[in-house]
Amino acid sequence: MYNLHLSTEQLEVRDTIRDFVTREIKPVVLKAQRLEICDRRLPMQLMDHASQMGLRTLALSEDRGGAGADHLTCCIVAEELATGDADVAAALSTTSWLGHLLFDHVMNDAQRERFLLKFVNDGDFHLAFANHETQTDTRLGVNYHRPAPPDVALETVAAKAASGEWIINGVKDYVANAPIAALFTVTVKIPGQPVPKVLLVPADAPGLIVRVHEKPWSHGCCGEVTFKDCRAPADNLLGDDAAALLACFLGNAMPLFQALNVGIGRAAYEAALDFAHLRVQGGRPLIEHQAIGTKLAEIAIRLEVARASVWRAAWASDHPEAIADGSLPDLPLQAVAQIFTSEMMVKATKDAAEIFGAMGVMRDMPLQKYIHDARVCQHNGNGNSDAKLRLAEVIAGFRRSAHLPMALAGE
Repeated sequence: MYNLHLSTEQLEVRDTIRDFVTREIKPVVLKAQRLEICDRRLPMQLMDHASQMGLRTLALSEDRGGAGADHLTCCIVAEELATGDADVAAALSTTSWLGHLLFDHVMNDAQRERFLLKFVNDGDFHLAFANHETQTDTRLGVNYHRPAPPDVALETVAAKAASGEWIINGVKDYVANAPIAALFTVTVKIPGQPVPKVLLVPADAPGLIVRVHEKPWSHGCCGEVTFKDCRAPADNLLGDDAAALLACFLGNAMPLFQALNVGIGRAAYEAALDFAHLRVQGGRPLIEHQAIGTKLAEIAIRLEVARASVWRAAWASDHPEAIADGSLPDLPLQAVAQIFTSEMMVKATKDAAEIFGAMGVMRDMPLQKYIHDARVCQHNGNGNSDAKLRLAEVIAGFRRSAHLPMALAGE
């Protein structure tokens, strides 16, 4: 049964993160000097503290040293973190969810033995998934409601050396967490193999070079990763089904990043609400004026409906049987949440800024940051237009093959 009554544990987690954001994250990331120069660097001290709180290993199963949080709990945490800073929320969510996929579902016992303790015990041990090839376009476009064209050819190649090691050559771009990752999960083409394979490559592997994107159109941190005769041990190759499993499970992680978007909208709303109580105009606080009250009410409605959409998608990811037995519609609920939430949060942040008047567009005020962050969510990746086309295909009864390029399957 779909239940919105949070457990005692979920409420405690939410309140703990909310307190952490209020006391530690906001005083750092919302400093006027930082906002003025659009400083988007990750506050690594805060990231370390979040790791000590268990947020980096949040989704990892309990028997492997994590918290074993489900989709809904991860979404609650992502929203709370994003009210402080979307970049911190994105970086931690990426590592947490990828860690769950790798250690709980994809790695074999020998690989877990080599990497699990490092991941659990080292607060700086972040993860990155390098699957996007440079100069590739995975948008649906003219292929709407038509058979998919052949998969985009993988240009990153791994060949077996005489020593047994893998020699990797190629370039991956827009790799989330690349500047801070200690371990990369890399999709590669192995000559003679018909489907993509996945290799584990430590950040300190010879021949691996990371170039940081200074102003990426994404949350967290990302960069370009070049493999130039990069060497990885032979037993770092994941199983034959690793590429498909990562694609499937990463698709289920989409509600996490929509929860992050809700957090951005909520931060803007809370700032506007506080200002409306403090600012006096015409002899009474702004919130007592009908126009301002109505605008705040509209923002609150968008937030509540968006959160409900995200939570339902998260719950469906944990309970696929609800779709199988018809309790929930057979629709890509992650796409529904993405489309609605990203559009509504852009409107919410803009309306919140309007309540501040001219102050809302000043660079040393947080409203311009919230609007920027919301627009990143709307246009990140292939954007909303592509998501709408994919939803439209499902509504029309057009089902695509389960075998998709990695960048598509992850949506």
